[in-house]
Amino acid sequence: MIKRARKREIVQPKDEARNERYNEYVNAITPQTGTARSLFHSFLVGGLICLIGEILLNIIKALFPNMADMMAANLMIMVMIVAAILLTGLGVYDVMARKGGAGMFLPITGFANAMASASMEHKSEGLIMGTSVKLFTVVGPVLVNGIVWSALVGIIRLLIP
Repeated sequence: MIKRARKREIVQPKDEARNERYNEYVNAITPQTGTARSLFHSFLVGGLICLIGEILLNIIKALFPNMADMMAANLMIMVMIVAAILLTGLGVYDVMARKGGAGMFLPITGFANAMASASMEHKSEGLIMGTSVKLFTVVGPVLVNGIVWSALVGIIRLLIP
């Protein structure tokens, strides 16, 4: 027991020095961004995605004038999701996300990107144990949070007339 404690004392300064060098390296290569600038880019990119969705919705309504509004909105969302998955597969979505930040990840397109990325990353492990399982590791927490919070809001809405 005493020998192990002594070994740790001897090794610990080396570990601390290594950790300090690593932290210096990380700080040196990490791009420095301002909070205001990041917020502006996120707002701009998220707004642009929403604008594209609205334009797409208007195009769908113009092409199919007899379509119900909810059906047109569902079709627009499907097109946006497919576009995000295609852009993820082509490697374009991640490049755009570096500039757009949270503006790229908060809309439904960000969720589609997360699912597609997880599926692509683990496809070598097989269809079931790779693609499907890793897909649900991303989707699972989002679904659980969505269900729990929507249930809580529903209960609050029921209790407050």
